[in-house]
Amino acid sequence: MTRLNHQDKAKEFDKWILWKQEGDKDAELDLITRFLPLVTKVANKLAIGLPNTVDKDDLISFGRFGLLDALQKFDYTRGLQFETYAMWRIRGAMIDGLRENDWIPRTVRDKAKKIEEAYIYLEQKNMRTPTDSEVCEYLGLTEKELQQVLFDTSLASMVSIDESVGDEDEQKTARHTYLVDELTPRPEMIAESNNMKEVLSKTIDKLPEKERLVVSLFYFEELTLSEIAEVMNLSPSRISQLHSKAIFRLRSSLTRWKSQLM
Repeated sequence: MTRLNHQDKAKEFDKWILWKQEGDKDAELDLITRFLPLVTKVANKLAIGLPNTVDKDDLISFGRFGLLDALQKFDYTRGLQFETYAMWRIRGAMIDGLRENDWIPRTVRDKAKKIEEAYIYLEQKNMRTPTDSEVCEYLGLTEKELQQVLFDTSLASMVSIDESVGDEDEQKTARHTYLVDELTPRPEMIAESNNMKEVLSKTIDKLPEKERLVVSLFYFEELTLSEIAEVMNLSPSRISQLHSKAIFRLRSSLTRWKSQLM
């Protein structure tokens, strides 16, 4: 999508007003048409790390529902960037759609859970990020087997931004509320969010160099896994493995941080 100049932004804002305040269906259709390419953009990026059995057309179909949901829930009066908000919603809808249609086999989910538990246990036991050899020894795997499991669980390591988080006895909160300021946050929410960002920042800094670079290029520079593979001169499958390991390490740090709050 091309960048808008000041005049185009004003026109787009007028369309939000026409639709949200006056119910103009033509304005709604214009907005849908304008932002529809976001769905294909997200689908292309997400499909890189998925098995060939996943049809990109299915991703696009799921993503369209995410776009419509984003359009309905977006508060245009806050002056936020719709594209950023929508892309998280679209990606979440695609992952939710894959999960609901059983794209991830139970065995793959089980493997992902065991690896995540291994990272959490070893992180807490050794008070540092575990090495691949330590994880392999704990799980009784060879390093080659671990790399294959990480590749197989690349989708399972992704999370939906609309998935509820929190303990069963706590009020559930969608993940995207940590990313998009839909409501004015309370002071304690700001403090918790800042602490979480600090934990993630420190954990990312401590990641092995290649994993840290993958996280930076994927989440901050918004490169696809294939583009990262070219930059790092590695195969896309290897990049997917590095991404999975980084996510498991980040999760283990957040779990330890949460346990210290209790």
